Amino acid sequence: MSVDQRPRGGLWRHRDFRLLWAGQSVSDLGTAISGVVLPLVAVVYLDASAFEVAALAAIEWVPWLLIGLPAGVWVDRSRRRPLMLWCDLVRTLAIGSIPVAAAFDALHLPQLYLAAAATGVATVIFQVAYQAYLPTLIRTTELAEGNAKLQGSQTVAQVGGAGLGGLLVQLFRAPFALIADAASYAVSAAALFAIGEREPAGEPVERDLRREIAEGARFVRGDPLLRVMTIAPALANFFFTGFSGIVVLFLVRSVHLAPASVGVLMGGVSLGAVAGALLARPVGRWIGTSRAVWLGTLLTTPFGLLIPLTTRGAGLVFFVVGNVVIYIGILIYNVTISAFRQAYCPPHLLGRVVASMRFVLFGALPLGALTGGALASWLGIREAVWVLLAGNVLSGVVLATSPLRRMRDLPAGQTVERALSPAAR
Repeated sequence: MSVDQRPRGGLWRHRDFRLLWAGQSVSDLGTAISGVVLPLVAVVYLDASAFEVAALAAIEWVPWLLIGLPAGVWVDRSRRRPLMLWCDLVRTLAIGSIPVAAAFDALHLPQLYLAAAATGVATVIFQVAYQAYLPTLIRTTELAEGNAKLQGSQTVAQVGGAGLGGLLVQLFRAPFALIADAASYAVSAAALFAIGEREPAGEPVERDLRREIAEGARFVRGDPLLRVMTIAPALANFFFTGFSGIVVLFLVRSVHLAPASVGVLMGGVSLGAVAGALLARPVGRWIGTSRAVWLGTLLTTPFGLLIPLTTRGAGLVFFVVGNVVIYIGILIYNVTISAFRQAYCPPHLLGRVVASMRFVLFGALPLGALTGGALASWLGIREAVWVLLAGNVLSGVVLATSPLRRMRDLPAGQTVERALSPAAR
């Protein structure tokens, strides 16, 4: 049955979307566990330095620089669901290798780096395919709802996963907590396998990798909206990932929290992301989707400057409030932009457009993580947090001075010039 022939009634009644949603929710829970456990393994179990911990975060994102652009071509040439399934299996084996090595007392930092690299490569391909796959599974008019549900469950998983990760580290030796993440990828693969609707075969294309990559990059570079939606979040990714790469170090060595407390605290601040996912559609309807993007980012990023004030006890309020408000802004932005891009871009180019944008967006992540580690080693951990979160404010400034400020809503099925015309404001 085609997308347009499906019965209406919301995505709650859409079996294949429910399978995708359930699989991703479980996978996101496992990923959130790893987000806390993996750096704790490095810090507590392997006594890694600040730069070594930051390098671990960077390695997970380096694949975006190495294969991010070709991944878009591979996705546009292929059926997306089988590609995603294979990526989940690779990630199961990569993360699963860590507790296996620990069981034989053979776990060393290079093992973490190798697992992070393999997981990063599979994640690049999976994420590009995932963004391109969703519009083939649901109607264009359902994309905002679908992205809100997926982003919402992802953030709920972050809340539970971060706290669960800290608890598992207390109950077991840190590496064995990663069994949960390996299992979650296996569940995601099983859910993808169970989806009933099959994608249509793509039209034959000219097999010219360089030309196909360039076509996607030109589309992004030539569109004023996609261009600013690449530059501004790249800045945010650089600075906020620099902070995220040392946040566990900050909480353990500067604020002096126990590992379990770190997990609970990081899970709690993810409530901001839950709120952002729930607010994205109502805020977009209320003030307009374009205003939700630029104004939301401009107003929320300065709250990050509360985080460096964090101390034990009552001083943890600064960490919670700063992170919660930032995550509200991030999720409003992500939900709104994901739905816009999927509806706005030509279907045959969507994989390459996603890859071109994420090549820049996620390519900034390892650079930011390494910068965060270097600043922490050079200036001190708390001082580095000040610098990185001050830099994060620049993303809102870029969006507020872009063509987005001249529109109430993002265009859907119309030219940018029409959206920017006085009548559309």
